[in-house]
Amino acid sequence: MKPDLRTVLQNELLTGDGAMGTYLYQMGFSVGVSFEEMNLTKPDVIAEVHRRYYEAGARLIETNTFSANGDKLSKYGLEDEVAAINKAGVAIARQSVGSDAYVIGAVGSLRGGRRRRIESGLERRYFTEQITALIEAGADGILLETFYELAEMKLAVQIVRQIASEIPLICQFATDGSGMTQDRIPFGEAFRVLQDEGADVLGFNCHSGPDGILRTMEKLPPLPGISLSVYPNAGLPGYIDGQLTFRAEPDYFADMAKRFAKLGARVVGGCCGTTPEHIGAIAAALAGLDPAVALAVKSAVEVRTPASAAPPAPPAEPAKKSLVDIARERHTVIVELDPPRDLSIERFMEAAKELTDAKVDAITMADNSLAMTRIGNLAMGRLVEEELGTRTLLHIACRDRNSIGTQSHLMSMHALGIDHLLAVTGDPARFGDLPAASSVFDMNSLDLIKMTRQLNDGYAFSGKPLKQKANFVIGAALDPNVKYLEKAVQRMEKKIEAGAAFFMTQPVYDPEKIEKLYEAVKHLDVPVFIGIMPLLSGRNAEFLHNEVPGIRIPDDVRKRMAGLEGEAGRRAGVEIAKELTEAAVSRFKGIYFMTPMLFSGMTAELTNFVWEKTGCLGVPLSAPAK
Repeated sequence: MKPDLRTVLQNELLTGDGAMGTYLYQMGFSVGVSFEEMNLTKPDVIAEVHRRYYEAGARLIETNTFSANGDKLSKYGLEDEVAAINKAGVAIARQSVGSDAYVIGAVGSLRGGRRRRIESGLERRYFTEQITALIEAGADGILLETFYELAEMKLAVQIVRQIASEIPLICQFATDGSGMTQDRIPFGEAFRVLQDEGADVLGFNCHSGPDGILRTMEKLPPLPGISLSVYPNAGLPGYIDGQLTFRAEPDYFADMAKRFAKLGARVVGGCCGTTPEHIGAIAAALAGLDPAVALAVKSAVEVRTPASAAPPAPPAEPAKKSLVDIARERHTVIVELDPPRDLSIERFMEAAKELTDAKVDAITMADNSLAMTRIGNLAMGRLVEEELGTRTLLHIACRDRNSIGTQSHLMSMHALGIDHLLAVTGDPARFGDLPAASSVFDMNSLDLIKMTRQLNDGYAFSGKPLKQKANFVIGAALDPNVKYLEKAVQRMEKKIEAGAAFFMTQPVYDPEKIEKLYEAVKHLDVPVFIGIMPLLSGRNAEFLHNEVPGIRIPDDVRKRMAGLEGEAGRRAGVEIAKELTEAAVSRFKGIYFMTPMLFSGMTAELTNFVWEKTGCLGVPLSAPAK
């Protein structure tokens, strides 16, 4: 007879299973259908998924019932099948795995981060109906997962305890690394509340990859008596050839699983994008670990890297010259600085001043990159130009505005005199800090380039003539890290035909890629700004390599950064970036530095390095630079 689950959760390490929905998607099943209905219509498929996770080493198996409540099932006309779907979910899981595994009933949030409110009586009814069915079917425990608000989680916990006072209960919040629930309660405080209500294990799943959840765990205060659970996504999602993909590899999960265990995690599994291979790596990593081991997390005050003394900067350019004009004449530096995520702008403006003092040619600002909400770059661009006199280059994403709003935004830029932009499609809203927000995508980046060019020609996107022509200098994105570079170049050519005048690349960490890119684009008569983002630490390097789409960091660079944190990590990151910069300026006149975490001292130092190499020391070019 296997031990009581509550005892195991308190004293041992358990490997949980991985994703159900995204794994079914990878197996070829379409989105837009109820995966929970497959408990009735395709039980053999669900059983096979459970079996694969069990064979990989999972011993805590979730039922395929995450959205099997009356509210979510009503979208498919299945609201009368709640009990049948949930009971079948328990039965399938039980029959698919060995007797040493525990089957836990999965219950998802009704609100799902949408800030919507279901009438309180209905909310209670939906939870009660689903939880009752799972318990009646013989689930070994209940897992409340992907909740965003303490208020909703507390209600669900109370309902579980009213139905079954002794059943083991795990509660997991979705987190973006902020350290708070969506209703602004610190997780440490929320955990104490839920512990008092009867939760046995508390933790996090979804929304973040391993690094985001690790950062959240590191912000927790000491929590004696609380066991933790962790089910991260397989990094941030990306779209390749129309398919949703995740980057984090099993080996990365294995390493992170050990870190989670040292921070008090008793259950480690996976969420969106994870597969049996990820779970197998977790199980192997946890085998033999002492669950009593705890790692003291040290906090350190981060000190920004000061910029080195600036050597003589290139002569000032006439205001009428665009970045394209300047880049045809000499090396040109633009530096990205992310607008603030809160209402305070002081640190941002200090960083912008530091870059201005380094004589950057422009400060560029993303448009809520990675779908994280920030102060609008139009406002910050205006402040930088007014207060510092520095040219700004604004990214415009197609995600947040329909075609009406996008044209209005462009017209506002024109009215304020901001005339440089980078057209990007944008990251899906569902993976940002407001996952219930809609992704508009009326247009893609190519359409946005065409719209902007029409404004330059004096016509609205509708074809209506305007009383004035705009004078936008249109930039486009280029990813040199793709498998087939020739296809990326073909897309560049389409963007040039549509009106793009220059390109900015994703971060590059390999000098060989810079050389290959030069050979691939040297026939194009447009400046290309090579993206270089200095690394902050070994952990930052692993996060970018494993979880962020479009970034691939060579093994030798990751080895150089391994174990480095704080000032030592930033110093190593700058040195690596200088090596890349030296390779870049020998082939390209455009350099695009990305400032990590507002550490403007790093990119100011790199800017000065460009002026040293190209202005003071006069490094000869082995071939004409683009």
